[in-house]
Amino acid sequence: MRLISLFGLPFVAALASAAVPFNLKDCQHKVKESIHGPPRGWSRHTPAPKHHMLELKIALPQAKFLELEQHLWEVSDPSHPRYGAHLSKEETDVLTAPHPETLDIVNEWLASHGLAEESLIRSSAHDWVTIRVPVGLAEEMLDTTYYVYKHADTGESIVRTTSYSLPEILHNHIDLIQPTTMFARFKAFKSTLHWDNQLQPPVLSMSGGTITGPAGNQVNASCNSTITVSCLKQLYNAVAYNTSATSGNKLGLTAYLGQYANNMDLQQFFQLENPSAYGSNYTFVSVNGGLNNQTYEAAGIEANLDTQFGFGLTWPTPGTFYSTAGEPPFDPDMLTPTDTNEPYSYWLDYVLSQPMLPQTISTSYGDDEQTVPFTYAARVCAGMAVLGARGVSVLFSSGDSGVGDGDPDPATQMCYSNDGLNVTKFLPNFPASCPYVTTVGATVNIPETAVSFSGGGFSDYFVRPAYQEVAVSEYLAKLAPGTYEGLYTSYGRAYPDVSAQGVNFSIVYQGQTVLVDGTSCSSPTFASFVSMLNDARLNVGKTPLGFLNPFLYSTGYTGLNDITAGNNPGCGTQGFNATTGWDPVSGLGTPNFEKLEALVLSMA
Repeated sequence: MRLISLFGLPFVAALASAAVPFNLKDCQHKVKESIHGPPRGWSRHTPAPKHHMLELKIALPQAKFLELEQHLWEVSDPSHPRYGAHLSKEETDVLTAPHPETLDIVNEWLASHGLAEESLIRSSAHDWVTIRVPVGLAEEMLDTTYYVYKHADTGESIVRTTSYSLPEILHNHIDLIQPTTMFARFKAFKSTLHWDNQLQPPVLSMSGGTITGPAGNQVNASCNSTITVSCLKQLYNAVAYNTSATSGNKLGLTAYLGQYANNMDLQQFFQLENPSAYGSNYTFVSVNGGLNNQTYEAAGIEANLDTQFGFGLTWPTPGTFYSTAGEPPFDPDMLTPTDTNEPYSYWLDYVLSQPMLPQTISTSYGDDEQTVPFTYAARVCAGMAVLGARGVSVLFSSGDSGVGDGDPDPATQMCYSNDGLNVTKFLPNFPASCPYVTTVGATVNIPETAVSFSGGGFSDYFVRPAYQEVAVSEYLAKLAPGTYEGLYTSYGRAYPDVSAQGVNFSIVYQGQTVLVDGTSCSSPTFASFVSMLNDARLNVGKTPLGFLNPFLYSTGYTGLNDITAGNNPGCGTQGFNATTGWDPVSGLGTPNFEKLEALVLSMA
């Protein structure tokens, strides 16, 4: 367990002496980062071939991050005079840039290994440096040995190490280097896929019946068995709102790991669920070589779900779809050109280099927090803070395994610590646990209850932020003394923050209607309603909402439907229970758009 505030991150450590009067190659190495061993499921096989190419990303300390974080709190707090005064790309670049001394000493170290400036790739703020080197040179630079590791369940192979070292003089000038110790797989969050037999319009009524929704309005009864665009607008009280295409508002969706959004499926979905959107398209953005494979065989369930519901709910708001190249698995029988596993840092590098960004962005990918080295988690989380400071609302799915593995049976649960002790513990998700994002859990049925797979809990890495202290403390006070003692080492950043429907979403996949479950349904759904709120604010000359959580926990919760039933089992337990107020299953609740619109239009 490593519960640390971002105020104490290494990138605010004191800098070492600027003078480097000797060859850095001759300096004694000291361990920079190590893990006890690979996470459960991974096993070490052969040494990595010396010629195998690695794309190493080097994170340099962001000298003024604490100043940027203070900006974030101020511009995101509706009660602060600076609310909505978001920073520009140029302003955040200055605040995240490394100290010149750091650039000098790291450049000298790289040059001592034959890596000249023209071979380096730098991020917009120069806080990340990317190099392409063979394993043999990486091992020399990092005083380590890389191995091929294989995963027992999937059979995939990657090139990693469990420890690396740097000259001691560099330790305060480099936050992390990856891929080294990171085994996270950043899988898409989706629970179940149900096939229908034929493509047909979703049935919008059951004998013409209606049921009462959480806002007191009537909702088509069929929404209790199949979720459509119309259902979500009814359920969350947004039927009367029409988005515009002229306010400058945009919605962004992300895809990783070779997930492709099929445009033929999208147009069929529009014909079925939002005919007015038929013929419209979105902006495709390739990140780090991300592809746009439009064959039916390559259609991705996750990417189709995101684009169909995200763009279907918000049309005619312009949409942006980011396709970030996933990890090319290492095949010992092939000459694999590179080996990377940092999709978020590549995506963040790209978006933070852009002067204009979508005001709302949703992502439905993640992994167990403990499989992500703390240094990497902290730096990616810091990148999310930069997006918030620039006025972007960033939303993530909370995960589909309850408090860990979704298994309530103590005899078969698989929730074990990765510190060599193999103790049973709840397993929080990352980036869901990052305090600078809005994390979305899942509900089901009408009246809504929290769905059993809804990921939720408490971070082992990040302390509980001030904005949720009151709400979370009230929840913890309701727990009986000793509840789940030992399964949580502490109660850090709590998630999810909010929730939305996550079961039986009707999408088009490879030309057929299918039903999909998961918090991967919930995040683009909630993000779509946030995008509508941004549209409403921009239409009257106000700024976008930006980082949502300070608003949600202070006054925004009054525009949410409190979910008070359901639980999220896992790790041999029944998990947490939904209850009045915030809880680690449904967060603060699901959106009531009409109430939220009134709230956000009343703010500065």
